[in-house]
Amino acid sequence: MSNIVFIATSLDGYIADKNGGLDWLHAIPNPEGNDMGFSEHFARIDALVMGRNTLDMVLSFDIEWPYSKPVFVLSNSMSEVPTGYEGKVFLLNGPLDEVLAHIHKKGFNKLYIDGGVTIQNFLKEDLIDEMIITTIPVLLGGGASLFGELEAPLDFKCVKSTRFLDTIVQNHFIRSR
Repeated sequence: MSNIVFIATSLDGYIADKNGGLDWLHAIPNPEGNDMGFSEHFARIDALVMGRNTLDMVLSFDIEWPYSKPVFVLSNSMSEVPTGYEGKVFLLNGPLDEVLAHIHKKGFNKLYIDGGVTIQNFLKEDLIDEMIITTIPVLLGGGASLFGELEAPLDFKCVKSTRFLDTIVQNHFIRSR
């Protein structure tokens, strides 16, 4: 079983700008549509776990549903799946260990953990095994930070570093336990 983060940050560690925007993710031209390892990452996982804010962001993109695997949404306020996403999105709430036990019972063991607050909560409980962080070389000066406060340091080992489009750096970290 493993919980894997795959996310992009600005050079100063933000995942969204001061207005919650993501336009800065396209600051570097990518005419050939290099997915920077996303399809390889997606092939490794069984399901996604994200928070409600991330679901809302994905739904706001006005595109077809981008995920071919189950998406478990952590929310204390949603009572039903948005219309049209039944069988694709599943709502869960409660302590993370119970949520994970429920997901694992369904046979999903390699999970893609997405969304700032969700990632922070998983880190607070030392539940992240891998992080693949793609750094876009732009300084936002504020916004939604990827990382929050922790009770104690968590050690990770960098096992791979890749450069894309001559300017974007992706680092792959494994949790050292």
